[in-house]
Amino acid sequence: MIKRMCRLLVLPLLLAGCGPEDGEVYAPRFVDAPPQATETLVFGVHPLHNPHRLFQVYQPLIEHINRGLTGVRLRLEASRNYGEFEKKLTGRAFHFALPNPYQTVISRQLGYGVFGKMADDDQFRGIIITRKDSTIQTPADLRGKAVSYPAPTALAATMLPQYFLQQSGVDVSHDLDNRYVGSQESSIMNTYLGDTAAAATWPTPWRAFVKERPEIAAQLEVKWQTEPLVNNSLIARNDMAPELVAKIGAIIFALDRSEEGRTILARMELSRFEAADDHAYDPVAEFLTRFERDVRPVKEAQP
Repeated sequence: MIKRMCRLLVLPLLLAGCGPEDGEVYAPRFVDAPPQATETLVFGVHPLHNPHRLFQVYQPLIEHINRGLTGVRLRLEASRNYGEFEKKLTGRAFHFALPNPYQTVISRQLGYGVFGKMADDDQFRGIIITRKDSTIQTPADLRGKAVSYPAPTALAATMLPQYFLQQSGVDVSHDLDNRYVGSQESSIMNTYLGDTAAAATWPTPWRAFVKERPEIAAQLEVKWQTEPLVNNSLIARNDMAPELVAKIGAIIFALDRSEEGRTILARMELSRFEAADDHAYDPVAEFLTRFERDVRPVKEAQP
């Protein structure tokens, strides 16, 4: 009897749970698919400037490229010095990069390929700066004195000036106190402060320095300049999809055709980028052979 009463009490509760007042009859609902995950790829730029200035100059380029991409985005990576950049390059840490021509030649052995380059090859040359009140008048006057450079593997700012001095009768390895000071700006400042008799750099950072520190630049002068070589390259790691490389290249090569793009290029002191391949850097490989034969092994001078 008791069991029968319990069943009678429970049954209305069960029926009540199925009533329409508890909601509509279930029907499946469809929602939009979640947005496709965005892959982040690293774009490394060799130490053209100190990291702070490098981000000021190159982050607008990265943002401009990213607006033209879907499913992937680029992240700018700066390095403290040339050695750190080259370590990352050797470890294939970069998906895309803007190395100097020496690093470009090395990258071809690491599974990277050239897809573009900076134009204005006539500007890719070394310059040697002294104080205006200096007694240095000829390359021979540097014998026994200190010369500052950004890094041993800076091609325009170190190797081209050292080759010029060697060809001018100065034994770079024995006649000079070669000081590798880490950046273009530091190389210039060492001479301004009198720590070195001359500073090696190249036109792009020198023009930027003149704009930003005119009171200091006014006390310095370009004493000599070298012959030009091929400008910095754009490279892609060999596991990047060809379609993506082509897309990024198309965006970069079109910079000079828009007001925004020209503003980005102006920060770089550059007229445009242009398409290129590995063979564009054959002259650089030939120069490096001459440099190591006539001046020094490239890696020997690493600080």
